[in-house]
Amino acid sequence: MVSIKNKLTLQKFLDLPIGDITYELVNGYAVAKVSPKYFHSTLQSALLLLIHPWCKGKGRVVSEWAIVLKRQDEDWVPVPDLTYISYQRLPKSWKRNEACPIAPELVIEIISPGQTSKQFADKTTDYFKAGISRVWVVDPEAVTIEVFSEDGSSRIYTDTMLIIDSLLPGLELTVKKVFEEAGLI
Repeated sequence: MVSIKNKLTLQKFLDLPIGDITYELVNGYAVAKVSPKYFHSTLQSALLLLIHPWCKGKGRVVSEWAIVLKRQDEDWVPVPDLTYISYQRLPKSWKRNEACPIAPELVIEIISPGQTSKQFADKTTDYFKAGISRVWVVDPEAVTIEVFSEDGSSRIYTDTMLIIDSLLPGLELTVKKVFEEAGLI
């Protein structure tokens, strides 16, 4: 992974110019995210299309939105593939062109080539410590979605298993539906 060599404050990181590379702030350094490939991009689009209608009036689902969090007492700015945050946590009236200022309910990460399920399992621990309630990890190769809960449990969903979550009442998805929407099965 490429990183900007100088340690940055949160403000200096947030002031970096927008470019072709997306960075996350990790341990004080700007670290480039893995460049998405076809499976990753189509799954991200499919999930956005499937979740967006459900969240109308409840909150917002956003792709590639930086979140300002703390990790091991340091500023941390991850950029999940998708983020869902309710209007209860961040009011509908909030309209600023900046990073998400508080922990959302849900982040969704999609595994890219060269990344591992273990890397994301470790990252979920940091997400939960920062106040995020649920993490979904989508594995394009295994054709699964693993749902991690803040109590430390996780469940792997495949094929037509219905993903129902009390945190997201009324949202019903299956792995098959997501991957079909992405055109991958």
